[in-house]
Amino acid sequence: MSQNLMQRIAILGGGPAGLFMYKRLLESGNTNVEIQIFERKSYLGAGMPYSIEGANSEHITNVSDNEIPVLFSSIEDWVKTAPEEILNLFGIDPLNFNEYKVLPRLFFGKYLSAQFELLRQQAEKIGIRTIVNLNSEVTDIIDHPSRGKVDVFIADTGKQSFDTIIICTGHNWPKKYEGKVSGYYDSPYPPKKLALQLNHPVGIKGSSLTAIDAIRTMARFNGEFETDNNGRVSYVLNSDSPEFRLVMHSRNGLLPAIRFHLEDSHLGKEVLISRQEMRNNIQHNGGFISLDYIFEKNFKQLFREKAPAFYAKVKDMALEEFVDTMMGMREEIEPFTLFRKEYVEAEQSIEREESIYWKEMLAILSYAMNYPAKYLSAEDMQRLQNVLMPLISIVIAFVPQSSCKELFALHDAGVLSIVAVGNESEVSPGETGGAVYLYKDESGNDISIHFQTFVDCVGQPHLSFQDFPFKGLVNAGAVSPAMLQFQSEDAGRAEQDKGNEMVIKDNNEKYHLIVPGVTINDNFQIIDRYGKTNERIYIMAVPYIGGFNPDYSGIDFCEAASETIMKSLSGNEAPELV
Repeated sequence: MSQNLMQRIAILGGGPAGLFMYKRLLESGNTNVEIQIFERKSYLGAGMPYSIEGANSEHITNVSDNEIPVLFSSIEDWVKTAPEEILNLFGIDPLNFNEYKVLPRLFFGKYLSAQFELLRQQAEKIGIRTIVNLNSEVTDIIDHPSRGKVDVFIADTGKQSFDTIIICTGHNWPKKYEGKVSGYYDSPYPPKKLALQLNHPVGIKGSSLTAIDAIRTMARFNGEFETDNNGRVSYVLNSDSPEFRLVMHSRNGLLPAIRFHLEDSHLGKEVLISRQEMRNNIQHNGGFISLDYIFEKNFKQLFREKAPAFYAKVKDMALEEFVDTMMGMREEIEPFTLFRKEYVEAEQSIEREESIYWKEMLAILSYAMNYPAKYLSAEDMQRLQNVLMPLISIVIAFVPQSSCKELFALHDAGVLSIVAVGNESEVSPGETGGAVYLYKDESGNDISIHFQTFVDCVGQPHLSFQDFPFKGLVNAGAVSPAMLQFQSEDAGRAEQDKGNEMVIKDNNEKYHLIVPGVTINDNFQIIDRYGKTNERIYIMAVPYIGGFNPDYSGIDFCEAASETIMKSLSGNEAPELV
């Protein structure tokens, strides 16, 4: 970033990603910048998950203060000066604040908004001009390589030109049938739409934290949770909702794992494979980084010292064997029985301050996959998506204990159940509203069930290149669809012969797998149709980079990506691996 001319930088999106990016810019030491922030909503900081677009009062975070990277101040410090009306609204007592406890999501959103304001004040002190544009929706982006400028188009106010932009537009939940088919919801967000009094079973696709969000909301509008003197939670249906039921559907019929004590609250950011190690592996593996190498180095080897007994069990296991073993152990036990068993295990972990080490290491592995994903072969990406990620998505959800208690209460009341639907299940809109769920049961019988109300809760989808919202970049070829080459021509041909529409052959007769989103480099810069890096445009909007950044790590991702982008802006980035 030049120190001679005033640099105009735009941050598109004022949620957590924009907040971390703003913090990095203030810390860079360069005061010769003007920063503009464009936010669609009327406030900064909270983004979708921590605002009314993504949460009600019943929704809680799955991280605590000690696990959150420091912004301007920790939550523990901020509550000492936070407005009393906010503390009272969420029942927060500064004198008894526990940095290890999860928090209401809306309260966390208030904290993030406050952090943005504190950073703005800091910017003013150090002489950095910040212009905040609220209620400002970015409608398009057009790059001008010859001028070295980027035009940002804002609804109702026209365009502005910048030297650099960072796209931080956050979550996006496209609507396919919602609004067209009554009783069909493409996501549970904003949750206020699920404030429904119902007297029939509700079909829920997924069993993740997203599904739990929907369950917590819908349960409250059709019954009441009660807590006895021993802290046991029970659930009673309302008299006008006697037939209300919640039916979760997941691939394996499994509930997610439960929050436990983390030995490293920031999940091993310092134990990742070095760039030189990755480069060496790429050179010896035909130009691709090996998924088996990552699994060995960033997972199995981490057990050698801290969990030698577990290491002895898994050291000779290939990735597929490990996943089959761990999933098999879970699938042998009835889901809610396993959920209660893991609840006790997690409580003991917290009480003893001892990690459930293999789960923590799996979370580290998930985080570690982000950087090398773009260097995988298409074959290994398919293994990652189809074999490893289903296990990771279950184990690292870290369901908070209060959510567990409500799920137990609902299940005990006969209101909540879960069904295994396998890999080939289908959901289609019902002719009379809602949806029809098609799957095979454990005996191989075809099952078709109509739900008058259906909620898709599979979480933030990886969006395709066609979903990229800024068509000015698409039409100019400034962005390109993310894809990975097959290491084996035979494997690519076989996939294409099977009818895999995501497999294409390029002009050099090489087979590629199209993966979600746009192509980015190691610095989160977009890559054009000719493979050229754009020095002006960065993107850390996770729905649109899911192919090359497969793990959505929330706040952790915002911290790491913003650091990488800042190094690039400062000219201190590490060279590309290949």
